[in-house]
Amino acid sequence: MKRAIVMVIDSMGIGAMTDCREFNDIPECNTLKHVCEFNNGLNVPNMQKIGLGNIQDFKGISKEAAPSGQYGTMLEKSKGKDTTTGHWEMAGLISPKPFSTYPEGFPSELIEEFIKLTNCGGVLANRPASGTAIIAELNEEHHKTKYPIVYTSADSVFQIALDTDLIPLQTLYEWCEIARKILDKGDYNVSRVIARPYKVIDGKPTRISKDRRDYSMVPSHTVLNDIKNSGGKVIAIGKIEDIFSKSGITHAIHTGSNKEGLELTLKAVKNELNLEKIAYPDYKNEKTSMGDLIFTNLVDTDMLYGHRNDPKGYGQAIEEIDTFVDDIIENMTNEDLLIITADHGCDPTVEGTDHTREKVPVLVYSKNIEPKNLGVINGFDYVANVIKEHIF
Repeated sequence: MKRAIVMVIDSMGIGAMTDCREFNDIPECNTLKHVCEFNNGLNVPNMQKIGLGNIQDFKGISKEAAPSGQYGTMLEKSKGKDTTTGHWEMAGLISPKPFSTYPEGFPSELIEEFIKLTNCGGVLANRPASGTAIIAELNEEHHKTKYPIVYTSADSVFQIALDTDLIPLQTLYEWCEIARKILDKGDYNVSRVIARPYKVIDGKPTRISKDRRDYSMVPSHTVLNDIKNSGGKVIAIGKIEDIFSKSGITHAIHTGSNKEGLELTLKAVKNELNLEKIAYPDYKNEKTSMGDLIFTNLVDTDMLYGHRNDPKGYGQAIEEIDTFVDDIIENMTNEDLLIITADHGCDPTVEGTDHTREKVPVLVYSKNIEPKNLGVINGFDYVANVIKEHIF
């Protein structure tokens, strides 16, 4: 059985795109390079062996004289710097039109309809903000009014935060689904609605990562659909299921941390996942499959460290990811292909807390691969093409 294993290190960009100023970014942004410099080098021997250090000069990541895999730099074709456009493009779907952003907050008619249909009574904020900052600022008012905190960012997101000790988690999910329906029927072009549950722990409002959910627009067609339609399994680990709005997915499991996502990925590679437990109700293994896809998003680099300007934590997260790469490779069969890449940047060392419009690294490995420098590749859809060539 042929399998492709795709691991996305969320936001690990490697340098500004030439059009970065159109996205309010500076040409100096380079997430991985600056994280390496801040930490006086990173210890990532397994990705280094494949060829990560051969892509460009990263402090502490050496160039390999005889790398074990293929390595290169991918440029994004889509007009965006977010999770959705990045993942969709690597699955073969280009987004030439940028998703809409709302730097002044969402239109009053949208908010009014949201309040009416959810019966939430009102909303707090309705402005761009850092998630951790806005819940700290408005937690007390949220408890007084029971109004949800609605905010956005430089990305195309409608985010809803609430204390789930005050309002049930299921209610938050229902409100997000209502927001998604409102946005889809209107001309709002918003990429994602994000449920941001939190609790007050030791007096501090703390987001609960494992209960976060993303409600994306539905992609038209991707390589995920091709694999599913051919009878293959598409195993989504982390927020992949949300990014693709379940389209093309056969099995899914959410994660509360990168470590959990990595452990689940390793289990999937070793055929130790309880697939029956995480299969979609409509999944039927009736066709003879040409191949499967294991698709993992590792979000901590972005969510916990990039957006919070924490290059130390970011570096530790990359090193943690690397410790699993050797076990994954060791348990791969001769029919397996591993791709490690990223979806955009989020340089924690530059001003601001938003994503950055960056190029991304791509590492490709299999037991029988011919090592080589892939150079600069135009389009994240290179990943979809490699998957198709491998499986079909």
